[in-house]
Amino acid sequence: MAVDLLITNGNLIDGTGAPMRPGMSVLLNGDLITGIGSEAELLATRPADRGAPHRIDASGCTVMPGLIDVHTHITLGEPQSNDELFSHREPAFSALLAGWQAQKLLRAGVTSAFDIDGLHYIGPALRDAIECGFIEGPRLKAGTHALLTAVGGTAGRMIPDSGTAAYAQVVRNRDEMIETVRKQIKFGADVIKVHVTGRIPGRPGELSVWTEEELRVVCDTAHDLGVPVTGHCRTARATRDSLRAGMDFLLHASFLGEGTGAQSVGTEDRETLALFEETLELLIEKQTPVAPTWTFLGNLSEFGHKVGASPAAMDLFRNEIEATAAILRRAYNAGVPFMCGSETGFSITPIGEWHAREMELFVRYLGLSPLEAITCGTRNGAIAMGMVGQTGTLELGRRADVLVVEGDPLHDIRVLGDRTRFRAVISRGVPVDLNRPWPERTILSDEKVSQYSTQPLTWNLVNP
Repeated sequence: MAVDLLITNGNLIDGTGAPMRPGMSVLLNGDLITGIGSEAELLATRPADRGAPHRIDASGCTVMPGLIDVHTHITLGEPQSNDELFSHREPAFSALLAGWQAQKLLRAGVTSAFDIDGLHYIGPALRDAIECGFIEGPRLKAGTHALLTAVGGTAGRMIPDSGTAAYAQVVRNRDEMIETVRKQIKFGADVIKVHVTGRIPGRPGELSVWTEEELRVVCDTAHDLGVPVTGHCRTARATRDSLRAGMDFLLHASFLGEGTGAQSVGTEDRETLALFEETLELLIEKQTPVAPTWTFLGNLSEFGHKVGASPAAMDLFRNEIEATAAILRRAYNAGVPFMCGSETGFSITPIGEWHAREMELFVRYLGLSPLEAITCGTRNGAIAMGMVGQTGTLELGRRADVLVVEGDPLHDIRVLGDRTRFRAVISRGVPVDLNRPWPERTILSDEKVSQYSTQPLTWNLVNP
């Protein structure tokens, strides 16, 4: 029989959007929340034969649901470049590394995560290993390769014309789309991800590289087998076409317009403005959840200079949030659910470091209150996980995923990104050991791109 765990005298944020309740206690039995109220009430109603519960004193702390990160890439190995990702990721080592990395999510307060796409079909295997209990990690849902057309994705010409490379699976026609979706589901994919936009060398930004009809083939095939579809969308057309095709939730939904949309395209022509408004209306009509995933953009544009990012790379992402925030706020005001994703798994977003930052960016750029942002990072994340009514809130009968943090995130939401403030992380009713050293490792030379130099050795450089 599971031993009761009693979290006492904390300031409760239950994740539903309700105001904070001070002086509350939460009773857990195994992987279930069995009581919420005052300590005296909970102890008075416990069966006499249950014995004394284990206790966690949450005085001066906030008690809230564990974080849900719906956009992670645990298997990528935190690459610093596409060259590294596409040329330096061996399957067996990548699988072992992903298993080692998964513990960091729990240590960062993330009790549920969606590994949207990754390498070598590792994601579903990692999910199963966590469920079996021989790898420590959060509740995990996982995709496999992202679907791309031969035009490419975010790696330009590094994407092959067919087959797989790194996170990518290129599908060239209707038959390959159907076959690949079915294969991914056969091998355990919890989601089918489509790179609806991609980069073409020599052309700015990302372009829509799928037709609406092609997207509908993917959605219909996956939905027939009960699996959701999500799309990487960094144009208004991509977002519109994905919504029309029936995608279940969207990643990014970028460049839908800044105010009227004029600045994001440099013109105020009626056709462009009509596309922005059509996309917004469709998003509101369908109430399709969105994970803007601004953390990668925010980290690169604000802190990239600290880690050697090029000015060009920083400039590329600097305006994307502003070019999207105003119109996404209109969608939020109309009831569209927003979820938090960190794009964890790259050198700009290392695993365990930035999972709470999306909430901070929601406060800053969407104008949400900290309480609203926390609801996006907890309750709403359960939508993508397919676990609505099971996790994401602290209510009777919900799963026992709890974060206890010193301080008040309603006053300063950044405390949720400071692991030194965590007093307890409880996953599946079991406290995570937060006292052991943070996991560190040596980086192998084979994981990195080898460079002769960082710039050409010209005669003038030697002889100024």
